[in-house]
Amino acid sequence: MSYSSLSRHAGPIALSAGGSCAVIDLVLFALMDFDDRVGMLKNPVYRVFNAAYFFAFCGLLISLIAVYERQQRAAGTFGLIGFLAAIVGTMTMGGDMWFDGFASPWLADVLPQAFTAEKTAILQTGGLLSYLLFAVGWVLFGLASLRARVFPMWISIALAVGGVAGFNAGMPPYGVPIGLAVAALGAWLVRHDRTVSQLRVPITT
Repeated sequence: MSYSSLSRHAGPIALSAGGSCAVIDLVLFALMDFDDRVGMLKNPVYRVFNAAYFFAFCGLLISLIAVYERQQRAAGTFGLIGFLAAIVGTMTMGGDMWFDGFASPWLADVLPQAFTAEKTAILQTGGLLSYLLFAVGWVLFGLASLRARVFPMWISIALAVGGVAGFNAGMPPYGVPIGLAVAALGAWLVRHDRTVSQLRVPITT
């Protein structure tokens, strides 16, 4: 079966994107300071990794698109629903990561009292919506992968479990499970593609 150029590189893309998500989230967790959020946001190391987390989510979105083609036919309609839900969820959570990475440090500099102000209903609704969509999307994608049986069962389950944990992906280290699951899928695809490539090489005497 022939794949698009993006899907042919799904393994390395997913491995690097998922691994980046997990590593960056662990670094952010190590730098977390719940008692002084403004001071934490002014930490230059935290700022770099916080901004990098947004780009890691961009990689996660690209990985999702690349990986989906590998099971598109076997996943069927339910797979398409799971894929689209995961796309929407990752986009909305990525929006949160952009705000945290670029707008929050600015607020910490010019309006630090914003972090102690009472959250409005619209802000709480928007946050809850992004968390919920991200979790539901990846759970559905994991379940669709489990049904399609293109990827190993344990990886599909890990994707669904990562989706559940991903409800709190905006708070380190809850983004680690989905990052590791996507990285594991990428590693499996790299090995699988290498094996298939070797089997296609004609034997000469």
